[in-house]
Amino acid sequence: MKLINFPNILTCCNLISGCIATCFAFFASPDLALLWIIIGAIFDFFDGMSARAFHISSPIGKELDSLADDVTFGVAPSTIIFSQLVVMPFPSALGRAADYIPFIAYIMAAFSALRLAKFNLDTRQSMGFIGLPTPANALFWGSLILSLGSWFETLTAGAWIIIALMLLSSWLLISEIPMFALKFKHWNWKGNELRYSFIASTAIIILASTIFYGIKGHGFLAGFLCSWWIVILIYIFTSIINDKLTPTRS
Repeated sequence: MKLINFPNILTCCNLISGCIATCFAFFASPDLALLWIIIGAIFDFFDGMSARAFHISSPIGKELDSLADDVTFGVAPSTIIFSQLVVMPFPSALGRAADYIPFIAYIMAAFSALRLAKFNLDTRQSMGFIGLPTPANALFWGSLILSLGSWFETLTAGAWIIIALMLLSSWLLISEIPMFALKFKHWNWKGNELRYSFIASTAIIILASTIFYGIKGHGFLAGFLCSWWIVILIYIFTSIINDKLTPTRS
């Protein structure tokens, strides 16, 4: 059995992208950290596609993929939160204990690992997801901190709000909430209404944000990066509503 093949090379590129994203996050550059998370997500998409296309999937590739995903979509976004919490004010009554509070961010990395392990063993997730996918969670946090990090710093309870949201998203990762995937059995509108509608709304949001930031002089790339937290919020709420409206199958 060959240990090195094309899909595994792509997976390693995903892992390297996650390491680079983590480094940028430590240096308080959430924009570059998010950009490398997106690059990692692209490698993650194509490694699975190439493995299926070339029929060379393997247990080693599966394990390597989970490791790479936890770095890119678990450790990197957790570090983005950590770097944000480091500059946030905490009550003086906490004393030296406040220096350790930012490390709470890495709880999300642990939950990301649990979510990936669960995904590997859960046969229900062939055409959809149970719980929030780790790439979506990473995109949300990278974009949210990039967009609203400075605003959170102006709030008295800003750090606690971030921590509460982080714990909520950690729970979503391992929750039993069904969430749709952009996987198509066919390309017809009927049966894919939700997917096509989400893709269209995502394109509109990203385009509008990109143009708005560009016009304001912040740069088109900044607009593209800052749009993702809104897209992921829509994805989460759409999935929950769709689950509530879908008849329970016996």
